[in-house]
Amino acid sequence: MEQIEKSNVHAEKGLLEKIKLCLFKEPQPSPTDRKKFDYDFAISTSFHGVHNIVRNRSKIRKVIWLVVVLGSVSLLVWQIRSRLANYFTWPTTTSVEVQYVEKIEFPAVTFCNLNRFQTDPVAKFDVIFFLRNIVSEVLQLQKISANSIGSKNAIDFLTSNQNFSTMEFVKKNGFYLNSSTLLECDFFGMRCGPKDFAHVFTEYGNCFTFNHGENIQAMKKVSVSGRGLSLLFDVNQEEFTDDPALGFVDAGIIFVIHSPKKVPQLDGLGLSSPVGTHARVTIRQVKTVNQEYPWGECNPNIKLQNFESYSTSDCLKECKARHVKKQCGCLPLLLPGNGIECDLQKFYSCVSPVLDHIEVEGLCTMGTHNSSCPVACEETEYPAAISYSTFPSQKALKYLSQKLNQSQKYIRENLVSIEINYSDLNYKITQQQKAVSVSELLADIGGQLGLFCGASMITVIEIIEYIFTNLYWICILFLLKIPKMTQWTPQPQNQLGNKEGIQEC
Repeated sequence: MEQIEKSNVHAEKGLLEKIKLCLFKEPQPSPTDRKKFDYDFAISTSFHGVHNIVRNRSKIRKVIWLVVVLGSVSLLVWQIRSRLANYFTWPTTTSVEVQYVEKIEFPAVTFCNLNRFQTDPVAKFDVIFFLRNIVSEVLQLQKISANSIGSKNAIDFLTSNQNFSTMEFVKKNGFYLNSSTLLECDFFGMRCGPKDFAHVFTEYGNCFTFNHGENIQAMKKVSVSGRGLSLLFDVNQEEFTDDPALGFVDAGIIFVIHSPKKVPQLDGLGLSSPVGTHARVTIRQVKTVNQEYPWGECNPNIKLQNFESYSTSDCLKECKARHVKKQCGCLPLLLPGNGIECDLQKFYSCVSPVLDHIEVEGLCTMGTHNSSCPVACEETEYPAAISYSTFPSQKALKYLSQKLNQSQKYIRENLVSIEINYSDLNYKITQQQKAVSVSELLADIGGQLGLFCGASMITVIEIIEYIFTNLYWICILFLLKIPKMTQWTPQPQNQLGNKEGIQEC
């Protein structure tokens, strides 16, 4: 141990000797040189006012200039502090810009029949309509009476149809689109048909999207406002039906206008067109750009696995799908992902409680940057204005009755006409922007430096150089004093005692 300590001491001494030799190579400043350096800095610096303090012989003037300089520096510090405090509140502004174009992209439009299922299969599986409301309570057996006819039918249905596939049932027995349900289709003067629509599952069962995102390269564009998509549907109420006990009491078409890259969301956003009416819809394109945190609430790093573009609604679906798949090992209809479909019994015994648990515990949240699904950084919406007129007129009623070989009553009760056009060939961009950028902050601070002290970036470098030079000299003096301090070491007590004894002798 003593040898190690001795080697460390020798190493430290060797390092100090090397530093000392290096420092002695440079000429050491005398106190007079240091004072001259301070004086030269004061009279030559571009920091205004300092040279007036040094050069003035009058003490009163020196005091006045000292007060002026200190006051200016105080105001400068206050202004810079307020600018930095304002910057770190992350302020934003919102700009609205209208862009006029020759051609504009037509949105995707998803159409659904308000009567979702064919009548014959529903008559065979009528229990499926109230299963959604009562099976969860039937399985708990505490809220439904044992003598309830509905509970007996539900239990019988579950036991006899354990492998019942909701997706297959909806796809096979739901609303379909063909020449008998889509009577007319016209887009910008060109004929279209069922082949131009893509099938998609929604809460309304089978729905069909015009200008679907899967065919991005062939997305439709229009070059004249007032013209667009014109459709004539036959909802065929006798063939398609729904259960009025569950609130499905309307007849007509429900549709939603959305971006071709987004999945349609009809719940709360759908527009309804009842039978016997002509709906005229005028739309505008509005693009919204949100800033990322901390200026805004979006997170550009979030990517969805099952959707091409990010949206809050699609993110919520993926979040719920992850929890359901983890707890139940399957995925129900309408939730995205790769997995087996949940049968009815699994849905009511596992999926439904898990979805309730997600809502109660707040496992899938939205809105803020630290939520499960923050707002989208960019999104495109299509605000719509809709007006209705009676369809068809008396003369057109006779014409359509002969053309379609149907009674006038049938025409009134089943036909729906929908027309969707752009109001103008422009789109509006609503953009959230940083109120203060880094360059603007630096320019502001530079302006304050120039206003109060006549300083610039060069002045700041001069001050830094002056401070570092003085620190360098202080370090030299300190290092030169270390060897002198280490030369004197206190002698051990026994040696002192021996010396005292010798003196006494």
